[in-house]
Amino acid sequence: MGLLRGKMPPRFQLLALLAFAIAMIFLENQIHKLEESRGKLERAIARHEVQEIEQRHIQEWVKENVQEEDNTVVIYNRVPKTASTSFTNIAYDLCNKNLYHVLHINTTKNNPVMSLQDQVRFVKNVTLWKEMKPAFYHGHVSFLDFTKFGVKKRPIYINVIRDPIERLVSYYYFLRFGDDYRPGLRRSKQGDKKTFDDCVAAGGSDCAPEKLWLQIPFFCGHYSECWKTGSKWALEQAKYNLVNEYMLVGVTEELEDFVMMLEAALPRFFKGATELYRTGKKSHLRKTSEKKAPTKESIARLQQSDTWKMENEFYEFALEQFQYVRAHAVREKDGELYLLSQNFFYEKIYPKTT
Repeated sequence: MGLLRGKMPPRFQLLALLAFAIAMIFLENQIHKLEESRGKLERAIARHEVQEIEQRHIQEWVKENVQEEDNTVVIYNRVPKTASTSFTNIAYDLCNKNLYHVLHINTTKNNPVMSLQDQVRFVKNVTLWKEMKPAFYHGHVSFLDFTKFGVKKRPIYINVIRDPIERLVSYYYFLRFGDDYRPGLRRSKQGDKKTFDDCVAAGGSDCAPEKLWLQIPFFCGHYSECWKTGSKWALEQAKYNLVNEYMLVGVTEELEDFVMMLEAALPRFFKGATELYRTGKKSHLRKTSEKKAPTKESIARLQQSDTWKMENEFYEFALEQFQYVRAHAVREKDGELYLLSQNFFYEKIYPKTT
């Protein structure tokens, strides 16, 4: 370069230096652009990798939650003569459409208390019987605490209860006359024409105040104290279980509202249940074939007993809880009930995503 500079006129030397400088600037500019492009490419690759990770996490979350939902077990330990068959028919009608299994828990002589070994078998069946999940179990069985057997994922308990005297009257006539669900089936007291009022007046065993003691022990569970008529401990345990162990407990007198709220809370099982209840042929049809309302005198006589007072206290407790839950879930407009839409949302989410 020095030799060329010695031979070249100053003018050409200046032009050569200028051309060299321009070439260097151009080259540096190209290198800078390449570095910028490389940086953009690296950032694009990084964003793509992050998106892939996020998408994989989302897919895994969806898969886990679908699997979790498909492992759901609902137990309806139905109390006799509380419209339990009417409600269970809805579950049977929806199981094919909503893709779940319905299983009836048929205990010997309808005994609501299982032996310890049967409790263990039942808990194992419900927990491990994957082929039958998701599942809706129903039967006249008292509440069973799954946590006592080391089970982490517990079933969802639901139930329906009824005014205790109305339930007893219905059961009294059911044993004598049956219902329109299976009209040909002969009941244990068939042929007995004595009315409920006659029974109360005569001090009969089938209408005795002790017969009211049923809904409390069904919610209390498998403890011996639960089945001691008039046990204050059983009443408090039943209340505790209703609030802490049951997702929802409805009342016979407001069964449609119960069905509507279940559909909103558990659509995996009860999607379409409200419409089916309103229009279906089976859901309303089970009625005792012959039933006479008791007189005020008969009712007053039963209400004098401590057993009625406790069972009624439990019923009123359940009714208040159900109405409280319903008040926060539905509204009435033009005589029709409708579910409230989602009433919460998320905000102030950090760190911000780009």
